[in-house]
Amino acid sequence: MENKNSNKKATLELGTRPVGPLLFQYAMPAIVAMTASSLYNIIDRAFIGHEVGPIGISGLAITFPFMNLSGAFGAAVGIGSSTAISVKLGQKDYKTAEELLGNTVTLNLIIGFVFTVVCLVFLDPILRFFGASDQTIPYARSFMQVILAGNMVTHMYFGLNAMLRSVSKPQQAMYATIFTVVMNILLDVIFIKWWHWGVRGAALATIISQTLALLYQLKLFADKREMLHLKKGIYRLKSKLVKNIIRIGISPFLMNVCTCVVVIFMNNQFVHYGGDWAVGSFGIANAIGTVFLMIIVGLNQGMQPIAGYNYGSQQIDRLLRVLNLTIVSAVSIMTVGWLLAMLIPHYCASIFTDDETLIKMSTRAIRIDMFLFPLVGFQMVVTNFFQCIGKVKVSIFLSLSRQLLFLLPLLYVLPMFYDVDGVWYSLPASDFVAAVVAGVMIVVYMRIFKKQTNAYSHEKS
Repeated sequence: MENKNSNKKATLELGTRPVGPLLFQYAMPAIVAMTASSLYNIIDRAFIGHEVGPIGISGLAITFPFMNLSGAFGAAVGIGSSTAISVKLGQKDYKTAEELLGNTVTLNLIIGFVFTVVCLVFLDPILRFFGASDQTIPYARSFMQVILAGNMVTHMYFGLNAMLRSVSKPQQAMYATIFTVVMNILLDVIFIKWWHWGVRGAALATIISQTLALLYQLKLFADKREMLHLKKGIYRLKSKLVKNIIRIGISPFLMNVCTCVVVIFMNNQFVHYGGDWAVGSFGIANAIGTVFLMIIVGLNQGMQPIAGYNYGSQQIDRLLRVLNLTIVSAVSIMTVGWLLAMLIPHYCASIFTDDETLIKMSTRAIRIDMFLFPLVGFQMVVTNFFQCIGKVKVSIFLSLSRQLLFLLPLLYVLPMFYDVDGVWYSLPASDFVAAVVAGVMIVVYMRIFKKQTNAYSHEKS
């Protein structure tokens, strides 16, 4: 009973405490967790680059679309349900929030199983479609066979982590993520450096560490003293709840699918214009950029329960304050990433490989890829904000615009004139256009919210 009361108090604080400290409280654990999560890419690729060689890194880069596609389904359920739960908690509808928790578990298990079976059956054709060559496909295949075998675990792990943040337990979500990273490092040393298992060892390290973290999460949600906990009667899928989860989660789903499509096209363009090593340089640049992108994802996750709760309780002034603060924070963080990319890209690339040719290619790739990162931070926050308040169509449009509407045409046209450089130039060009579009959309909606705030203040007076 004491735990339930403390959880309710923590939830109610979302609508009463000053926004600045509240965002820091919720965002910092999420930022630490997502930063730690992004280290998967760096750790695995660093070990593979130094122990296997450049072709191993290229093989791992081919798996990016697979990981994004798997993440798309996980994000649709995890983010969709966590946002829905935040809104229900804001409305003090605790029964529905608990049912959403149970439906999330069921959906993750079903989707994870189906995805695993389908992808394992058609693994080689999928990898070829994703840009694998005769040289890189053995590495990509070895990695994905293990990753797909543990896909249900991965879905559940990320889904329950999102749940922990929604029920005012961001610290526990952070602990779970940090544990997986530390364990992943230890197992990488054993499997790759000591036992020489290569890319398969990297995949095993990831799945084992996530499995152990999942057991910790299940223990937390099995505690009957918690406001939301796993119990009988909440796992049967309810069409209304599932539709609500999918409605909210469709935006991050499409964002990840678009990322998958874009990376597939980029890999094929890199292979066509620059060869397997160009794919490897993309893998390195992407790993560095992902660290900062995941920090913004963590910041957005910290904003999500605050924005969702205050939108549900119609506290528009607090909603706008958390939006402005999140934008400023995101731009500042991405500016740090931009400075690293401009000043020490050679050092960043050397983390992954000793090969001077690959380092040189990756150095240039990092500079071009992260050239407009501050604008990317702004665009990501605005897109997530519309998702948090249920403006699904706007969020979907902004998600699609950056990656699909703008980037894909540029990826096709620019290489015709600038060869492999054209593939790289397309990234900052699309970032700029997408940021402008996001800016226009948020200005329009800011005016709407200010009118709502003024109308509400007038009614109270």
